[in-house]
Amino acid sequence: MSRRNKVYEGKAKVLFEGPEPGTLVQYFKDDATAHNNKKRGIITGKGVLNNRISEYIMTRLNEIGIPTHFVRRLNMREQLIKEVEIIPIEVIVRAVAAGSLSKRLGIPEGTPLPRSIVEYCYKSDELDDPLVSEEHITAFGWATTQDLDDILSLALRVNDFLSGLFFGIGIRLVDFKLEFGRLYVGEESRIVVADEISPDSARLWDMVTGEKMDKDRFRRDLGKVEEGYQEVARRLGILPESGPRDLKGPKVMQ
Repeated sequence: MSRRNKVYEGKAKVLFEGPEPGTLVQYFKDDATAHNNKKRGIITGKGVLNNRISEYIMTRLNEIGIPTHFVRRLNMREQLIKEVEIIPIEVIVRAVAAGSLSKRLGIPEGTPLPRSIVEYCYKSDELDDPLVSEEHITAFGWATTQDLDDILSLALRVNDFLSGLFFGIGIRLVDFKLEFGRLYVGEESRIVVADEISPDSARLWDMVTGEKMDKDRFRRDLGKVEEGYQEVARRLGILPESGPRDLKGPKVMQ
């Protein structure tokens, strides 16, 4: 890792120059943050698990025609990605009331929403990622109206896929965050899914017990944080219960 030129370091990942033009190497750290970097800690093995979980999901998205920046996993903590221009917006898709939505609107956590709700936040730790509208996004030039149409369409397609994927392994997809980037090919550009999809960026609850298997275990001091991430990976078939073999798909829960 140290021999590469670092391009950017965030709270959970480091980006390095890739082996060829237009690529980057994304390194997953064990560092954990919450409440916009106000709480910090280490979740042992989180980087390895998130690398594998995000690899699995991004690969599946690519296979069904949803474009992402993911190319391939390089090793336990690194993956090769396409270099994109990140749009400074976090897109949150919600199916169940939780977190900030429950606090803002006084809706009890766990309440199913009448339909999937998409929210936008401006990416800024200093400002605590404030909620913004489409008017803000287009007025300040963060994205165009066409960009937002593409982003909304992709976000809802990802939601459909993830909801079915996790339902099949006994996990309730409560909400999740997506980031998007502009991938340039010559003078043309297209919107693609970027960053990662993992228990760091999604609320995942056991469908029977309601147990949380995501970063809320760290945010809320619930304990057994590593075990929550491991259980998601285990159900996806990424973390075998015995032996080093590399399983290819999720184990359907009965």
